[in-house]
Amino acid sequence: MLFTELELDPRLQRAIADRGYTDLTPVQERTLASSLKGRDVAVQSQTGTGKTAAFLITLFAHLLKHSKSSRRKALIIVPTRELAVQIEGEALLLNRPVGLHIGCFYGGVGYAVQLAQIKAGPDIIIGTPGRLLDLAEKKRLDFKECGFLVIDEADRLFDMGFLPDLRDIVRQMPDRTHRQSMLFSATLNKLSRRVAEAYLNDPAFIEVTPEHMTVDTISQELYHVGSHIKLNLLLGLLQRRAPKNVLIFTNMKHTAFLLSKQLQANGYTAKFLNGDLPQGERLEIIEGFMAGRFPILVATDVASRGLHIDDLEMVVNYDIPQDCENYVHRIGRTARAGATGLALTLASEKTADQLEAIEKFIGQKIPDVPVTSDMFMRDMSLERLAGQNLERRRPSGRQGGGSRPGGGRGGEPGRARGGRPRQSR
Repeated sequence: MLFTELELDPRLQRAIADRGYTDLTPVQERTLASSLKGRDVAVQSQTGTGKTAAFLITLFAHLLKHSKSSRRKALIIVPTRELAVQIEGEALLLNRPVGLHIGCFYGGVGYAVQLAQIKAGPDIIIGTPGRLLDLAEKKRLDFKECGFLVIDEADRLFDMGFLPDLRDIVRQMPDRTHRQSMLFSATLNKLSRRVAEAYLNDPAFIEVTPEHMTVDTISQELYHVGSHIKLNLLLGLLQRRAPKNVLIFTNMKHTAFLLSKQLQANGYTAKFLNGDLPQGERLEIIEGFMAGRFPILVATDVASRGLHIDDLEMVVNYDIPQDCENYVHRIGRTARAGATGLALTLASEKTADQLEAIEKFIGQKIPDVPVTSDMFMRDMSLERLAGQNLERRRPSGRQGGGSRPGGGRGGEPGRARGGRPRQSR
Protein backbone atom coordinates (compact mmCIF):
# COMPACT_ATOMS: atom_id res chain seq x y z
CA MET A 1 0.00 0.00 0.00
CA LEU A 2 1.18 3.52 -0.81
CA PHE A 3 1.12 6.48 1.57
CA THR A 4 -0.59 8.49 -1.17
CA GLU A 5 -3.60 6.18 -0.80
CA LEU A 6 -4.17 7.36 2.76
CA GLU A 7 -6.65 10.17 3.36
CA LEU A 8 -4.34 12.62 5.09
CA ASP A 9 -3.99 16.37 5.34
CA PRO A 10 -2.10 17.65 2.25
CA ARG A 11 0.57 19.16 4.51
CA LEU A 12 1.17 15.78 6.11
CA GLN A 13 1.27 14.07 2.72
CA ARG A 14 3.91 16.59 1.65
CA ALA A 15 5.91 15.88 4.79
CA ILE A 16 5.74 12.13 4.16
CA ALA A 17 6.86 12.61 0.56
CA ASP A 18 9.72 14.88 1.66
CA ARG A 19 10.91 12.09 3.99
CA GLY A 20 11.04 9.75 0.99
CA TYR A 21 8.33 7.43 2.31
CA THR A 22 6.38 5.73 -0.46
CA ASP A 23 5.25 2.22 0.53
CA LEU A 24 3.88 1.41 3.96
CA THR A 25 5.71 -1.24 5.94
CA PRO A 26 3.57 -4.07 7.36
CA VAL A 27 3.47 -2.53 10.84
CA GLN A 28 2.53 0.86 9.40
CA GLU A 29 -0.24 -0.56 7.24
CA ARG A 30 -1.82 -2.59 10.03
CA THR A 31 -1.40 0.10 12.68
CA LEU A 32 -2.69 3.00 10.59
CA ALA A 33 -5.70 0.97 9.45
CA SER A 34 -6.94 1.16 13.06
CA SER A 35 -5.23 4.22 14.54
CA LEU A 36 -6.31 6.68 11.83
CA LYS A 37 -9.91 5.71 12.63
CA GLY A 38 -9.28 6.63 16.27
CA ARG A 39 -9.04 3.11 17.67
CA ASP A 40 -6.50 2.23 20.37
CA VAL A 41 -3.77 -0.20 19.33
CA ALA A 42 -1.30 -2.46 21.12
CA VAL A 43 1.43 -3.33 18.66
CA GLN A 44 4.16 -5.94 18.85
CA SER A 45 6.92 -4.95 16.49
CA GLN A 46 10.67 -4.61 16.70
CA THR A 47 12.55 -1.40 16.05
CA GLY A 48 13.49 -0.66 12.47
CA THR A 49 10.10 -1.54 10.98
CA GLY A 50 8.65 1.94 10.82
CA LYS A 51 6.64 1.93 14.04
CA THR A 52 7.81 5.44 15.00
CA ALA A 53 6.46 6.84 11.75
CA ALA A 54 3.24 4.88 12.33
CA PHE A 55 2.39 6.58 15.60
CA LEU A 56 3.74 9.99 14.57
CA ILE A 57 1.64 10.02 11.38
CA THR A 58 -1.38 9.03 13.49
CA LEU A 59 -0.78 11.91 15.89
CA PHE A 60 -0.13 14.46 13.14
CA ALA A 61 -3.24 13.35 11.26
CA HIS A 62 -5.53 13.79 14.26
CA LEU A 63 -3.94 17.00 15.54
CA LEU A 64 -4.23 18.69 12.13
CA LYS A 65 -7.99 18.19 12.18
CA HIS A 66 -8.26 20.86 14.86
CA SER A 67 -7.13 24.45 15.31
CA LYS A 68 -4.42 25.32 17.81
CA SER A 69 -6.97 26.54 20.32
CA SER A 70 -9.17 23.44 20.16
CA ARG A 71 -6.72 20.58 19.72
CA ARG A 72 -5.63 18.42 22.62
CA LYS A 73 -2.00 17.55 23.21
CA ALA A 74 -0.27 14.24 22.47
CA LEU A 75 2.01 12.57 25.01
CA ILE A 76 4.74 10.08 23.99
CA ILE A 77 6.38 8.23 26.90
CA VAL A 78 9.73 6.52 26.27
CA PRO A 79 12.27 4.77 28.52
CA THR A 80 15.45 6.69 27.64
CA ARG A 81 16.68 10.11 26.71
CA GLU A 82 18.32 8.71 23.58
CA LEU A 83 15.02 7.36 22.29
CA ALA A 84 13.23 10.60 23.15
CA VAL A 85 15.74 12.60 21.12
CA GLN A 86 15.49 10.22 18.17
CA ILE A 87 11.71 10.45 18.11
CA GLU A 88 11.92 14.23 18.43
CA GLY A 89 14.24 14.30 15.42
CA GLU A 90 11.83 12.27 13.30
CA ALA A 91 8.90 14.40 14.46
CA LEU A 92 10.73 17.61 13.56
CA LEU A 93 11.42 16.32 10.06
CA LEU A 94 7.76 15.47 9.52
CA ASN A 95 6.79 18.82 11.01
CA ARG A 96 8.64 21.02 8.51
CA PRO A 97 5.63 21.67 6.24
CA VAL A 98 3.11 21.20 9.05
CA GLY A 99 3.85 23.75 11.78
CA LEU A 100 3.00 21.96 15.02
CA HIS A 101 4.96 22.62 18.23
CA ILE A 102 7.05 19.74 19.58
CA GLY A 103 8.67 19.50 23.01
CA CYS A 104 11.17 16.94 24.30
CA PHE A 105 11.67 16.45 28.04
CA TYR A 106 14.22 14.27 29.86
CA GLY A 107 16.41 14.32 32.94
CA GLY A 108 20.12 14.88 33.29
CA VAL A 109 20.01 18.40 31.84
CA GLY A 110 18.88 21.81 33.04
CA TYR A 111 15.34 23.11 32.85
CA ALA A 112 15.77 26.33 30.88
CA VAL A 113 15.35 24.98 27.35
CA GLN A 114 12.57 22.59 28.35
CA LEU A 115 10.63 25.29 30.20
CA ALA A 116 10.88 27.47 27.10
CA GLN A 117 9.38 24.62 25.07
CA ILE A 118 6.49 24.36 27.53
CA LYS A 119 5.91 28.10 27.32
CA ALA A 120 5.63 27.78 23.53
CA GLY A 121 2.73 25.36 24.03
CA PRO A 122 3.81 21.99 22.60
CA ASP A 123 1.24 20.00 20.65
CA ILE A 124 3.35 16.84 20.97
CA ILE A 125 5.15 16.10 24.24
CA ILE A 126 7.93 13.50 24.14
CA GLY A 127 9.59 12.51 27.38
CA THR A 128 10.95 10.08 29.90
CA PRO A 129 8.78 9.24 32.92
CA GLY A 130 10.92 10.87 35.62
CA ARG A 131 11.22 14.28 34.01
CA LEU A 132 7.58 14.27 32.92
CA LEU A 133 6.43 13.65 36.49
CA ASP A 134 8.90 16.23 37.77
CA LEU A 135 7.45 18.89 35.47
CA ALA A 136 3.92 17.87 36.38
CA GLU A 137 4.70 18.19 40.11
CA LYS A 138 6.07 21.65 39.41
CA LYS A 139 2.75 22.48 37.69
CA ARG A 140 4.53 23.02 34.38
CA LEU A 141 2.78 20.16 32.57
CA ASP A 142 -0.87 19.16 32.91
CA PHE A 143 -1.54 15.67 31.62
CA LYS A 144 -5.28 16.33 31.61
CA GLU A 145 -4.66 18.42 28.49
CA CYS A 146 -3.47 15.32 26.63
CA GLY A 147 -5.97 13.53 24.41
CA PHE A 148 -3.45 11.15 22.90
CA LEU A 149 -1.03 8.74 24.59
CA VAL A 150 1.80 6.71 23.08
CA ILE A 151 3.74 4.24 25.23
CA ASP A 152 6.82 3.31 23.20
CA GLU A 153 9.15 0.38 23.97
CA ALA A 154 6.80 -0.67 26.74
CA ASP A 155 8.76 -3.81 27.55
CA ARG A 156 11.88 -1.78 28.21
CA LEU A 157 9.96 0.73 30.31
CA PHE A 158 8.90 -2.15 32.52
CA ASP A 159 12.39 -3.70 32.58
CA MET A 160 13.80 -0.39 33.79
CA GLY A 161 11.27 -0.15 36.62
CA PHE A 162 9.13 2.66 35.19
CA LEU A 163 5.76 0.95 35.58
CA PRO A 164 4.88 2.89 38.80
CA ASP A 165 5.79 6.18 37.09
CA LEU A 166 3.73 5.20 34.06
CA ARG A 167 0.75 4.51 36.31
CA ASP A 168 1.14 7.91 37.99
CA ILE A 169 1.17 9.68 34.63
CA VAL A 170 -1.82 7.80 33.22
CA ARG A 171 -3.86 8.46 36.39
CA GLN A 172 -3.45 12.19 35.72
CA MET A 173 -4.69 11.90 32.13
CA PRO A 174 -8.28 11.88 30.88
CA ASP A 175 -10.06 8.54 31.20
CA ARG A 176 -9.09 5.99 28.57
CA THR A 177 -12.51 6.41 26.93
CA HIS A 178 -11.71 10.09 26.38
CA ARG A 179 -8.30 9.72 24.78
CA GLN A 180 -6.67 7.62 22.07
CA SER A 181 -3.85 5.41 23.32
CA MET A 182 -1.20 3.38 21.50
CA LEU A 183 1.28 0.94 23.02
CA PHE A 184 4.30 -0.43 21.17
CA SER A 185 6.50 -3.23 22.46
CA ALA A 186 9.04 -5.68 21.07
CA THR A 187 7.06 -8.41 22.81
CA LEU A 188 3.45 -8.42 23.94
CA ASN A 189 4.09 -10.56 26.99
CA LYS A 190 1.68 -10.99 29.89
CA LEU A 191 2.69 -7.73 31.55
CA SER A 192 2.44 -5.71 28.33
CA ARG A 193 -1.00 -7.17 27.65
CA ARG A 194 -2.17 -6.43 31.20
CA VAL A 195 -1.03 -2.83 30.86
CA ALA A 196 -2.72 -2.55 27.47
CA GLU A 197 -5.96 -3.94 28.85
CA ALA A 198 -5.80 -1.59 31.85
CA TYR A 199 -4.86 1.65 30.10
CA LEU A 200 -6.13 1.24 26.53
CA ASN A 201 -9.77 1.26 25.41
CA ASP A 202 -10.68 -1.98 23.62
CA PRO A 203 -7.39 -1.98 21.70
CA ALA A 204 -6.68 -3.79 18.48
CA PHE A 205 -3.81 -6.20 19.24
CA ILE A 206 -1.40 -6.20 16.30
CA GLU A 207 1.52 -8.60 16.07
CA VAL A 208 3.97 -7.99 13.26
CA THR A 209 7.15 -10.06 13.03
CA PRO A 210 8.00 -11.09 16.60
CA GLU A 211 11.45 -9.76 17.41
CA HIS A 212 13.21 -13.10 17.59
CA MET A 213 12.54 -13.52 13.87
CA THR A 214 14.72 -10.56 12.93
CA VAL A 215 17.76 -12.82 13.13
CA ASP A 216 16.76 -14.25 9.75
CA THR A 217 18.12 -11.18 7.97
CA ILE A 218 21.41 -11.15 9.88
CA SER A 219 24.50 -13.18 8.99
CA GLN A 220 25.71 -14.67 12.25
CA GLU A 221 29.16 -16.09 12.93
CA LEU A 222 30.45 -17.80 16.06
CA TYR A 223 34.12 -17.95 17.06
CA HIS A 224 35.40 -20.14 19.92
CA VAL A 225 38.42 -18.53 21.55
CA GLY A 226 40.16 -18.57 24.90
CA SER A 227 39.35 -15.54 27.02
CA HIS A 228 43.06 -14.65 27.36
CA ILE A 229 43.39 -14.11 23.58
CA LYS A 230 39.89 -12.86 22.80
CA LEU A 231 41.18 -9.32 22.22
CA ASN A 232 43.77 -10.62 19.78
CA LEU A 233 41.04 -12.30 17.77
CA LEU A 234 38.88 -9.19 17.84
CA LEU A 235 41.77 -7.12 16.50
CA GLY A 236 42.30 -9.63 13.72
CA LEU A 237 38.61 -9.65 12.78
CA LEU A 238 38.49 -5.85 12.69
CA GLN A 239 41.57 -5.79 10.47
CA ARG A 240 40.12 -8.43 8.12
CA ARG A 241 36.57 -7.12 7.93
CA ALA A 242 37.46 -3.39 8.00
CA PRO A 243 33.88 -2.30 8.76
CA LYS A 244 33.08 1.38 8.39
CA ASN A 245 31.31 1.15 11.75
CA VAL A 246 30.92 -1.52 14.42
CA LEU A 247 29.05 -1.76 17.72
CA ILE A 248 30.79 -4.03 20.25
CA PHE A 249 28.85 -5.32 23.24
CA THR A 250 30.24 -6.33 26.62
CA ASN A 251 28.42 -7.59 29.70
CA MET A 252 30.23 -5.44 32.26
CA LYS A 253 30.69 -1.68 32.44
CA HIS A 254 34.37 -1.90 33.33
CA THR A 255 34.94 -4.25 30.36
CA ALA A 256 33.45 -1.70 27.97
CA PHE A 257 35.71 1.00 29.39
CA LEU A 258 38.83 -1.15 29.31
CA LEU A 259 38.19 -2.55 25.84
CA SER A 260 37.70 0.92 24.38
CA LYS A 261 41.07 1.98 25.82
CA GLN A 262 42.73 -1.17 24.47
CA LEU A 263 41.32 -0.51 21.01
CA GLN A 264 42.53 3.08 21.16
CA ALA A 265 46.00 1.85 22.10
CA ASN A 266 45.89 -0.37 19.01
CA GLY A 267 45.21 2.63 16.79
CA TYR A 268 41.43 2.58 16.52
CA THR A 269 39.11 5.48 17.20
CA ALA A 270 36.80 3.98 19.79
CA LYS A 271 34.58 5.22 22.60
CA PHE A 272 32.63 3.47 25.32
CA LEU A 273 29.05 3.78 26.48
CA ASN A 274 27.54 2.59 29.74
CA GLY A 275 24.81 3.58 32.15
CA ASP A 276 27.18 5.35 34.54
CA LEU A 277 28.04 8.14 32.10
CA PRO A 278 26.13 11.41 32.48
CA GLN A 279 23.23 11.55 30.05
CA GLY A 280 24.71 14.54 28.25
CA GLU A 281 27.87 12.59 27.49
CA ARG A 282 25.90 9.49 26.52
CA LEU A 283 23.88 11.48 24.01
CA GLU A 284 26.98 13.18 22.61
CA ILE A 285 28.68 9.79 22.13
CA ILE A 286 25.65 8.23 20.46
CA GLU A 287 25.15 11.19 18.15
CA GLY A 288 28.85 11.13 17.22
CA PHE A 289 28.72 7.43 16.41
CA MET A 290 25.53 7.78 14.38
CA ALA A 291 27.06 10.70 12.48
CA GLY A 292 30.15 8.64 11.63
CA ARG A 293 32.58 10.79 13.59
CA PHE A 294 34.21 7.63 14.99
CA PRO A 295 33.87 4.01 13.78
CA ILE A 296 33.79 1.90 16.95
CA LEU A 297 31.45 2.08 19.91
CA VAL A 298 31.93 -0.33 22.83
CA ALA A 299 28.80 -0.58 24.94
CA THR A 300 26.92 -2.49 27.57
CA ASP A 301 23.30 -3.45 27.04
CA VAL A 302 22.35 0.18 27.59
CA ALA A 303 22.70 0.38 23.79
CA SER A 304 20.97 -2.91 22.92
CA ARG A 305 17.47 -1.42 22.65
CA GLY A 306 16.16 1.84 21.36
CA LEU A 307 19.37 2.77 19.59
CA HIS A 308 18.54 3.42 15.94
CA ILE A 309 21.65 3.44 13.75
CA ASP A 310 21.17 3.44 10.00
CA ASP A 311 23.66 1.43 7.96
CA LEU A 312 25.41 -0.22 10.91
CA GLU A 313 27.64 -2.78 9.24
CA MET A 314 28.60 -5.03 12.11
CA VAL A 315 27.77 -5.99 15.68
CA VAL A 316 30.24 -7.93 17.83
CA ASN A 317 29.28 -9.81 20.99
CA TYR A 318 32.62 -9.56 22.76
CA ASP A 319 30.81 -11.19 25.67
CA ILE A 320 27.87 -13.51 25.17
CA PRO A 321 24.84 -11.94 26.87
CA GLN A 322 23.38 -13.74 29.85
CA ASP A 323 19.83 -13.01 28.69
CA CYS A 324 18.67 -14.66 25.46
CA GLU A 325 16.51 -11.72 24.43
CA ASN A 326 19.47 -9.38 24.80
CA TYR A 327 21.27 -11.38 22.11
CA VAL A 328 18.45 -10.59 19.70
CA HIS A 329 18.27 -6.96 20.79
CA ARG A 330 22.01 -6.57 20.34
CA ILE A 331 22.32 -8.04 16.87
CA GLY A 332 19.12 -6.26 15.88
CA ARG A 333 21.04 -2.97 15.89
CA THR A 334 22.22 -4.06 12.44
CA ALA A 335 19.97 -5.28 9.59
CA ARG A 336 17.42 -2.61 10.37
CA ALA A 337 14.31 -1.98 8.29
CA GLY A 338 14.78 -5.09 6.19
CA ALA A 339 18.47 -4.58 5.41
CA THR A 340 21.08 -7.27 5.93
CA GLY A 341 23.73 -7.19 8.62
CA LEU A 342 26.60 -9.09 10.21
CA ALA A 343 26.85 -10.23 13.83
CA LEU A 344 29.99 -11.86 15.24
CA THR A 345 30.01 -13.62 18.60
CA LEU A 346 33.14 -14.56 20.56
CA ALA A 347 32.55 -17.58 22.79
CA SER A 348 35.17 -18.10 25.46
CA GLU A 349 35.34 -20.79 28.10
CA LYS A 350 33.68 -18.32 30.48
CA THR A 351 30.54 -17.74 28.43
CA ALA A 352 30.10 -20.64 26.01
CA ASP A 353 27.58 -22.34 28.28
CA GLN A 354 24.99 -19.66 27.42
CA LEU A 355 24.98 -20.61 23.74
CA GLU A 356 22.51 -23.45 24.00
CA ALA A 357 19.80 -21.27 25.52
CA ILE A 358 20.34 -18.54 22.91
CA GLU A 359 20.20 -20.96 20.01
CA LYS A 360 17.03 -22.53 21.38
CA PHE A 361 15.49 -19.07 21.73
CA ILE A 362 16.28 -17.99 18.16
CA GLY A 363 15.42 -21.41 16.76
CA GLN A 364 18.72 -22.02 15.00
CA LYS A 365 22.36 -22.80 15.59
CA ILE A 366 24.82 -19.99 15.12
CA PRO A 367 27.26 -21.06 12.39
CA ASP A 368 30.72 -21.91 13.70
CA VAL A 369 33.73 -20.36 11.99
CA PRO A 370 37.00 -22.29 12.48
CA VAL A 371 39.57 -20.19 14.32
CA THR A 372 43.03 -20.31 12.79
CA SER A 373 46.27 -18.72 13.95
CA ASP A 374 46.35 -16.21 11.08
CA MET A 375 43.18 -14.59 12.43
CA PHE A 376 44.98 -13.13 15.43
CA MET A 377 46.81 -9.84 15.74
CA ARG A 378 49.27 -8.65 18.34
CA ASP A 379 47.79 -6.51 21.10
CA MET A 380 49.81 -3.29 21.21
CA SER A 381 47.97 -2.07 24.30
CA LEU A 382 50.13 -4.34 26.49
CA GLU A 383 53.02 -1.96 25.93
CA ARG A 384 51.21 1.31 25.34
CA LEU A 385 48.97 1.15 28.40
CA ALA A 386 51.58 -0.30 30.72
CA GLY A 387 51.50 1.32 34.14
CA GLN A 388 48.13 3.02 33.69
CA ASN A 389 46.30 0.47 35.88
CA LEU A 390 43.11 0.76 33.83
CA GLU A 391 41.51 -2.21 35.55
CA ARG A 392 41.14 -0.14 38.71
CA ARG A 393 40.44 3.20 37.12
CA ARG A 394 36.83 4.30 37.24
CA PRO A 395 35.38 5.64 33.97
CA SER A 396 35.23 9.41 34.12
CA GLY A 397 33.37 9.91 30.86
CA ARG A 398 36.41 11.55 29.25
CA GLN A 399 37.12 9.64 26.11
CA GLY A 400 39.89 9.75 23.60
CA GLY A 401 40.86 7.85 20.52
CA GLY A 402 43.29 7.54 17.72
CA SER A 403 43.03 7.09 14.00
CA ARG A 404 42.29 3.92 12.12
CA PRO A 405 45.51 1.90 11.94
CA GLY A 406 47.39 1.85 8.72
CA GLY A 407 49.58 -0.99 9.88
CA GLY A 408 49.85 -2.56 13.28
CA ARG A 409 50.39 -6.09 12.10
CA GLY A 410 52.44 -7.37 14.91
CA GLY A 411 52.08 -11.07 14.44
CA GLU A 412 49.97 -13.52 16.38
CA PRO A 413 49.94 -13.81 20.17
CA GLY A 414 51.08 -17.38 20.16
CA ARG A 415 49.23 -20.54 19.35
CA ALA A 416 45.47 -19.99 19.43
CA ARG A 417 43.61 -22.02 21.98
CA GLY A 418 39.89 -22.23 21.39
CA GLY A 419 37.21 -22.19 24.03
CA ARG A 420 35.56 -25.22 25.50
CA PRO A 421 34.09 -27.51 22.80
CA ARG A 422 30.38 -27.14 22.33
CA GLN A 423 28.30 -29.91 23.75
CA SER A 424 26.30 -32.01 21.34
CA ARG A 425 22.59 -31.53 21.54
